[in-house]
Amino acid sequence: MEVLHFVFGVFGNATALFLFLSPTITFKRVIRSKSTEQFSGIPYVMTLLNCLLSAWYGLPFVSKNNILVSTINGTGAAIESIYVLIFIIYAPKKEKAKIFGLFTFVLTVFTAVALISLFALHGNGRKLFCGLAATIFSIIMYASPLSIMRLVIKTKSVEFMPFFLSLFVFLCGTSWFIYGLLGRDAFVAVPNGFGCGLGTMQLILYFIYRNNKGSQEIKKPSGNGTSIEIGEKKPHQDKQQPNGKVPQDEQV
Repeated sequence: MEVLHFVFGVFGNATALFLFLSPTITFKRVIRSKSTEQFSGIPYVMTLLNCLLSAWYGLPFVSKNNILVSTINGTGAAIESIYVLIFIIYAPKKEKAKIFGLFTFVLTVFTAVALISLFALHGNGRKLFCGLAATIFSIIMYASPLSIMRLVIKTKSVEFMPFFLSLFVFLCGTSWFIYGLLGRDAFVAVPNGFGCGLGTMQLILYFIYRNNKGSQEIKKPSGNGTSIEIGEKKPHQDKQQPNGKVPQDEQV
């Protein structure tokens, strides 16, 4: 059982690393277009908080035999911090203020949890407190893409729900769920079981709508800085291209 526990921990580290790196394609697009478009910054902020709390929970003086939880979540916290800063730089003014406010909230919550657990709690009390905090915000992290899933259902388009992000949410949630079961650690198993289920839902939505161009109009920036709408014809584009296809924007 210990060997299996270690193996799934290593596999969880690998899938989590891919999960953390999967949005790089999205952020290349954001940097290139200098706009966050319809992408949501909330998942990245909540993932940062989850990483910070989970890395803290995995430390030996909080919980035993969970160092693999700390290593990957410490790495994830660094990566997610970069994503959040990029999002704040390129987001519209209103969205920028919202994400910056959430970022401040994240740092405040983590600092409070760390200080309370260090100076006010010991032994099982410390593990219980940190485990509950990590579990609550892990579930919030996994639930944060629900707004994007709602957008997918509304527009019948998966443009703003990247496939690899959904795939690695599923793989990461599944591997850490099994890791938690083998280690008899409910604080690891419960939130990741939720993530496994939500990742499955995202993949189902992706395969339902992957070939759909969408039925709703969403404003997107055009090359000249103005806005056009998906599905709206630009001037002098009444005819289709010779191959019968309408040019599409780059997919994430």
